[in-house]
Amino acid sequence: MSVRSQSSEPPVSSGAPHRAGFACFVGRPNAGKSTLTNALVGQKVAITANQPQTTRHTVRGIVHRPDAQLILVDTPGLHKPRTLLGERLNDIVRTTWAEVDVIGFCLPANEKLGPGDRFIAKELASIKKTPKIAIVTKTDLVDGKTLAEQLIAIDQLGRELGFEWAEIVPVSAVGDKQVSLLADLIVPLLPEGPALYPEGDLTDEPEQVMIAELIREAALEGVRDELPHSIAVVVEEMLPREDRPADKPLLDIHAFVYIERPSQKGIIIGPKGKRLKEVGIKSRKQIEALLGTPVFLDLHVKVAKDWQRDPRQLRKLGF
Repeated sequence: MSVRSQSSEPPVSSGAPHRAGFACFVGRPNAGKSTLTNALVGQKVAITANQPQTTRHTVRGIVHRPDAQLILVDTPGLHKPRTLLGERLNDIVRTTWAEVDVIGFCLPANEKLGPGDRFIAKELASIKKTPKIAIVTKTDLVDGKTLAEQLIAIDQLGRELGFEWAEIVPVSAVGDKQVSLLADLIVPLLPEGPALYPEGDLTDEPEQVMIAELIREAALEGVRDELPHSIAVVVEEMLPREDRPADKPLLDIHAFVYIERPSQKGIIIGPKGKRLKEVGIKSRKQIEALLGTPVFLDLHVKVAKDWQRDPRQLRKLGF
């Protein structure tokens, strides 16, 4: 079993050819994939929330290094689908796996391996040629003994299914432990070649999609467990405010927060509009940080009846 700790020597890159390629993080919902993507890129490109199945778009985060360019594909968590949306999310995952150079399987250190992990590992075992790295996330939440037991269990899981992990790496994205080591270990597994994206690009996700995701993240936090998957956000319009001096620009953003039933409207808006106002304030700060310009954010709540099960509504909402 090849387990990497802080004392392991990272691969030597001096004089090595430049490499560029794609890696994707897979795992059960809420295994820390988005947080890890953001930590590697060094900036927020994927939304994170305490609810499982938060990620719905395949976000690419781009890590620029002198010796390599690593493009990270952040997929939704693979899960047993209960809706048409769930089925489409699983399809995205499998399509992504077939197209990347390295697969990182995220397994939280603080949760024992369960049926969901075995289900994903079994699917990974059928992908023969792509190197697979086991990434033990959330190591800041456990002691050394629990971590050691998890590392052994993960090694055994690979053997049971007839494959060996290219690496097993414990990391803490929140504590920034071994995140750069993980990049060092992925890079040699990428194909040789020039950079695929311009220096300075951190993602190829359109700005409007990222803004919608930031609003949805703020909305999810506001309603906790009440509406975990019923919220979708669409940015209808982004226009610079006219008649503003060049040194004081303002961007008007008009967005709709969609829910599935009229009864959910009160939950998202809150008493006297308080909750929706909080969502607006929180997401506006994040959007301004993303775009580097002052923003006026106009939010409205709309009902799109049972949109998770309706193909027409799913298309309209970007799925």
